[in-house]
Amino acid sequence: MEVKAISRNLRLTPRKARLVADLVRGKRVEDALNILKFTNKKAAPMIAKTIASAAANAENNHDLNAEKLFVSTIMVDAGPLIKRLNPRAMGKADIIHKKISHITVIVSEK
Repeated sequence: MEVKAISRNLRLTPRKARLVADLVRGKRVEDALNILKFTNKKAAPMIAKTIASAAANAENNHDLNAEKLFVSTIMVDAGPLIKRLNPRAMGKADIIHKKISHITVIVSEK
């Protein structure tokens, strides 16, 4: 059985979050959380929180064994852009796009 958890609207670029997500894809939940604990990236605690939430959903809502859970799928998708203006010379402006991520984690039991 597959159980899902989603974190939305995280102030983090999807490209940087995917680097961390690739580290834990296919690993057991326990091992994934240990890897993320020692990963020095901004995305690591956010992904760890989502994985822990998916594991808790599986354990509490679907009565799955927590020791047999593994991260079967982890996806990082782009959310809406926040647009900001930066003043430039001669009355012009540059647009700065601040990116947002949605993290989806699916855990399964082996």
